[in-house]
Amino acid sequence: MRMLPFLCALSALMSVPPAALSASPAATLQARYAAQAAREDRAYRGASSERGRRFFLAKHGSDWSCASCHTPDATATGKHAVTGRRLQPLAPSANPARFADAAKAEKWFRRNCRDVLDRECTAAEKVDVIAWLDGLHPGGAR
Repeated sequence: MRMLPFLCALSALMSVPPAALSASPAATLQARYAAQAAREDRAYRGASSERGRRFFLAKHGSDWSCASCHTPDATATGKHAVTGRRLQPLAPSANPARFADAAKAEKWFRRNCRDVLDRECTAAEKVDVIAWLDGLHPGGAR
């Protein structure tokens, strides 16, 4: 009987695709938002790092962009435009812990999107931004 919990855990582990075991936190979160975007919009056709880049740099609602605080170079340290608080780089290549905690990432998406857009970001917007951020490398190389 002691083997039953072990066998159940082993069976569950073996049913996970190998790619999922090695997926980065950014890729895991991106997949979650992509699935949500597809449920919300039948016309959704997948992430676009170019759309993510344009969204990140564009001025929105309150005349702010994501880059207003995080800088146009998301591999660099930013500074909050109002409080002056130092912000760690958004790109996972410069800050490997960036998307490690999905709840924390969602909290900051919710807060920052409300500040910048005067609304919450859609799942499609989030997946695009993550796709762009995940492709960045310090020094500008992609």
